[in-house]
Amino acid sequence: MIVITGGAGMIGSVIAWHLNKKLGRNDLVIVDHITHEEQWQNLVHRQYIEYLDKDQLFDFLDGNDGDVEIDAVIHMGAISATTERDYNKLVEANIHYSQDLWGWCAEHEVPFFYASSAATYGDGAAGYDDVSIDKLRPLNGYGYSKHFFDQWALRQVAENEPQPPAWAGFKFFNVYGPNEYHKERMASVAFHTFNQVKTTGGMKLFKSNKADFADGMQMRDFVYVKDCADIIVHFFDQATNTKKPCKNGIYNIGTGKARSFKDLASAVMHSMDKTPHIDFIDMPEDLQGKYQYFTQANVAKLRAAGYTKPFTSLEDGVKDYVQNYLLSEDKYC
Repeated sequence: MIVITGGAGMIGSVIAWHLNKKLGRNDLVIVDHITHEEQWQNLVHRQYIEYLDKDQLFDFLDGNDGDVEIDAVIHMGAISATTERDYNKLVEANIHYSQDLWGWCAEHEVPFFYASSAATYGDGAAGYDDVSIDKLRPLNGYGYSKHFFDQWALRQVAENEPQPPAWAGFKFFNVYGPNEYHKERMASVAFHTFNQVKTTGGMKLFKSNKADFADGMQMRDFVYVKDCADIIVHFFDQATNTKKPCKNGIYNIGTGKARSFKDLASAVMHSMDKTPHIDFIDMPEDLQGKYQYFTQANVAKLRAAGYTKPFTSLEDGVKDYVQNYLLSEDKYC
């Protein structure tokens, strides 16, 4: 049995898709706390044995009493809004809940894989290297909550405190793809471009407030959600295969190649068979000073851990997303 928290979210539900379709694993327990009225549709194509609210999970785990072997806990659940201002909520959801799951997995010797974020890198002044994270300075409470847990996990290892037999944290860069529709403002620029083009014929991107970046040329490491799922399942497979043990640690999940928002928006419009039309607008005040102008994952550590598959190109990922999901009658993966 595999437990997936945040299993009704974008990445969690696509991990479930990968486990269902690629590995034939239907013995999944999906854990989430659905608040968006349409988010349940991320689960309609999934095969799983139980759905639990996040507040029910520990009772379920403690009540299992070894009756069913749990192969891994894949912890994608979190408050993921970079605009969340209530830090107490972030502490409870993103730190304490994760610490409790880490502790349970350590006690019961269950592999543990969790979502961190590229938001931990802040403005990028300290680089995007997952080998050392000590000097990182996140730009918002969400990023700091993820950074705090990364530091805490590494401290457990350094101080020889209890830890899961196999574990990994994943610093996701700019993930786009199917099943993100409930994320509203926090959804990817690919999704927002598709919707704006449908309604207005064009896309509005933020103007640049930095002289060395032209409007629309702010850059991100855009990574397709199916690649993210493939990487996590790779680590899961290593952790459950004694011949190829999982290399514990924190890993960047990106392509290693930054692309501009203009590139992304243009790829969406080309996939819709539209001529690119882009206008530029002022950046909202709540993002000014807290906005990353360039991100690019260093993926050398990920490659060294044995993940050797090529990443989906921006153009191919956008094409799959737009033509096989967004333009389909059923847009859910």
